[in-house]
Amino acid sequence: MDNVSPPDPAPPAITFAFEARVSIGPAMDAGEIHGFRRRIIPITGGVVEGPRLTGTVVPGGADWQVVRNDGVIDLTARYTIRAEDGTLIGVVNRGYRHAPPEVLARLAAGEAVDPGEVYFRTTPRFEAPAGPHDWLTRTILVATAQRHLTGVLLRFFAVL
Repeated sequence: MDNVSPPDPAPPAITFAFEARVSIGPAMDAGEIHGFRRRIIPITGGVVEGPRLTGTVVPGGADWQVVRNDGVIDLTARYTIRAEDGTLIGVVNRGYRHAPPEVLARLAAGEAVDPGEVYFRTTPRFEAPAGPHDWLTRTILVATAQRHLTGVLLRFFAVL
């Protein structure tokens, strides 16, 4: 190898792929488990729309959350999307949500909160059969998320 430094790599670009408006049920508090509070939030349905994927969120998934002592929510949501063509796509979506304590208190009290006051990002992984949706199984996606009173709005972006 020569002594010439290679140019700095360009940062990856991202492009909007689709959004999911996920409806949820009431949180179930499973109590303290290994020093953390565990919550389970049922996923009851939803709609998926965008340039790369359209369909519905199948009822029956859940968001398993660990509420850490520092207030960060470490979440793993598992659910299924039924694409417009009928294909079932498995989703495992991991991420973090945190905000100042007063913002989280307002959210917990059922108040509407400006999404800009809450950090909520996820890194989804998908399972899809060969065909028009298998791009999901070989593309890194990241998502922004917004918690609303009866659901979550996720916007998925493909990393190019």
